[in-house]
Formats: sequence, structure tokens, C-alpha cells
Amino acid sequence: MDLEKIVKNALKEDIGSGDITTNSIVPGSKVVKAVLLAKEDCVVCGLGTFLLALRSLDKNIKFKNLVSDGDWVKKGKQIARISGCARAILTAERVALNFFSHLCGISTITRKYVLAVKAYKAKILDTRKTIPGLRILEKYAVRIGGGFNHRSSLDEMLLVKDNHLKVLGSRFWALGFGKNIKGIKTEIEVKRLSEFSKAMKLQPDIIMLDNMSIEDMKKAVKIRNSLLPKTCNLTPQLEASGGVSLKNVRKIASAGVDLISVGELTHSAPSVDISLEIL
Repeated sequence: MDLEKIVKNALKEDIGSGDITTNSIVPGSKVVKAVLLAKEDCVVCGLGTFLLALRSLDKNIKFKNLVSDGDWVKKGKQIARISGCARAILTAERVALNFFSHLCGISTITRKYVLAVKAYKAKILDTRKTIPGLRILEKYAVRIGGGFNHRSSLDEMLLVKDNHLKVLGSRFWALGFGKNIKGIKTEIEVKRLSEFSKAMKLQPDIIMLDNMSIEDMKKAVKIRNSLLPKTCNLTPQLEASGGVSLKNVRKIASAGVDLISVGELTHSAPSVDISLEIL
């Protein structure tokens, strides 16, 4: 779904058959000025989505951004100045703020994770734990925060997870990925070092270390490194997943993994307090 459709669907949901309050008491000719204000420190993300919500109701609304997506702003900072039809601004306000506050929240928490592991090589990844219909926006917000996107849809890579292994049992380890996956990136999720050793033999692009202890992750990294020549890029990459938080992400990164996937970036990021103030 493209961005314009996402925003228009949200406006349709919010407005219904019409904004009774605004249309009843605000003259159609009334023009106002407003500012978009940060009520807490945050990473800015979603200015284009905010503007699209406003201009979906009035294409002539003027919008001057004072910062850009990716900028860190302090509480009290003016983010943008707006002027135009009062009815359009008041009616689109909640949808525009809902998108903007949510995306700023994702970028802000992503930035915190990225900074927490900056001393190590590990990259912070998102997951598919997104709000249905908003994945394109949420994954954009992760990138703005300095993180990286894991697969966005099931057709992007072959990722064998624990439930696949439960369905297939020992047959998977005997047959591997099959013969019809040339050119497709591959990944296997493992929970124990015994499974890790089996996964190494299948030579996937990535092995996901799911809910492993720090010590077991270190052992997996050591095993991987010992089996490969020091002159080549280390492959498979090792991805830590499960139970990751800001409290433990630095320790996880110190184990030597290449990737750390964090569901919290999208499924639990708190919205940032942003307000639209009419002047």
C-alpha cells in the first residue's frame, strides 16, 4: 500500500461523514497560522507524512519545516510552521499528529539502541512485528533512527524458524534448504549450540541465535570464526534475537554477533509528545 493511500484511509476513518464541530463553528474562509512543537526530546521522523495529511484536505496549505527527518530536537523546539485553511488544519490535526508522534517514537528508540552498541560492529535490525498496514512507514522510521531493516515481507528471503523445524523435524537437517532457492538469501533460527552446529553445515547466509545466553552466543561466534579463513568476510552472519532490551543490548553486542534484531523498535515504541499549536 502506498503512503498516500495509507494517509487517506486514516483520514476517512477519523473524519467519517464530516467534522461536525469544525464545520459548524469555523468559517470556511478562516486562515490561521500554527507551529508544530516538540514536547519532549526526540528524533524527528515523518514530516512528509504530516504534511500529506494536511494537504490531503487542502493542497494550498503552507508548511515550512525548521528541522529535517533524522534530526535530534530538544523539548520546546519548533519543528515546523504551518499556515492555511483553519478547517483543513483542525480536521487533519489528529491523524497528522498520530502518524508523526508514532514515527518519531520509533526513530527515537532506534537511535537509543544504535548509540548503545556504537562501540561494537553489531547492526540494529527491526522485525516484522509491525502494525498491519503501517510497515512501510515504521521501517522507514527505523532507518531514520540509524537502524537497518530485516525482511519486509515473506517473499524477500528464506528464513527457517522454530515452528518450521517443528513441522519438518529431523527431515530438515537431512534435506536442508532444497534445490530451488538459488539467488535467495537464507537464514536459520536456532536455540541451542547443537542446532547451531547443524545449521553451520548448511551454509546459510545468516544464523539467528534465538534467546541464547551471552556465553552461548560467544561460543557460537568462536565456532563460526574458527571454521572460516581469516582472509575472507565472515559468513554466515550471526543474528541475536529474543529478549533484547536497552539494558542488555550492549552485552549482546559485545559477544561479537553481527546483527541484533529488536521487536521493541516497532511493537512497543512509545509515541513522542508532539503538539500542534494555533498561534
